[in-house]
Amino acid sequence: MTEGARFFCADAARARGDALGGTAPYGRVWVLIEYRRGWPVNGFDGLDLDPEIKALVFSAAQASRARVLLVRRPGRRRPDGSGRWAVLRHDDAGALRQQWGSWRLDQDLAQIMNALQSPGERDGPPVVLVCAHGLHDACCAVRGRPVARVLSERWPDLVWECTHVGGDRFAANVIVVPDGVYYGGLDAASSLTVVEEHLAGRIRADHLRGFTTLYPPQQAAVVAVLKRFGPAGQHDYTVVGTVRGEDAWNVKVSGGPSHGRALDVVVRARRTPQLRLTCRGPEESSALVYEVVSVREG
Repeated sequence: MTEGARFFCADAARARGDALGGTAPYGRVWVLIEYRRGWPVNGFDGLDLDPEIKALVFSAAQASRARVLLVRRPGRRRPDGSGRWAVLRHDDAGALRQQWGSWRLDQDLAQIMNALQSPGERDGPPVVLVCAHGLHDACCAVRGRPVARVLSERWPDLVWECTHVGGDRFAANVIVVPDGVYYGGLDAASSLTVVEEHLAGRIRADHLRGFTTLYPPQQAAVVAVLKRFGPAGQHDYTVVGTVRGEDAWNVKVSGGPSHGRALDVVVRARRTPQLRLTCRGPEESSALVYEVVSVREG
């Protein structure tokens, strides 16, 4: 980067070749709140809502280990009128559940607390979220909004922009929920391919950050398997065991399109040197990277 040039964390990450696999935050429950006005830098926490209602929603989400995201449809925003909210859940049995409602007054958001205690409806269409939280990180707006626009033109009922999802340097980030699949490093063309494949039941490895139902070493292992054997359904491969040694994990993966494959994947973690990982501040920090050492058929 030339002296005086503006720093963009996603450009720097691509130039370094930062690994995507193993970078999806763990989680099974998401709370979406449609908010069409400007998003504060800290998302839901920064909204000027009734403090009691905000505290109740936050406590209920925390108890359910749910992530709260503000969402809006891409394009020109109409701030007036009622908005929608949703609780999306990938339950322990693998079922995908959703519950939707609407809100106009702050007090209407109290419905979210009851929804977090309810299993919700099965078999709803997936929700495609594109991080476009520019006030949190410039790359999320610069790279995210064009992706949100092109995806919404193709799938207008599925696509929303959302607040910070983690991993700013991997912008544009796309998350499919309640499936719980993170993709990163996307642009307009690649996002269309990745989402089309995902909706057809094929997970591609080239932009996959990981499945949120797995922990980072397991995510990295599954990404490596998909790279070796090609795209597959989200549940075609199953992590059946994970053993941590002194300096590595041995992740056992079974399944695949033939449903008979047994794989041992060795994954190591290492710390990167101090790097500037976000656009917002000059501070440098170290990232934890999961590297696949080997993939062996058992």
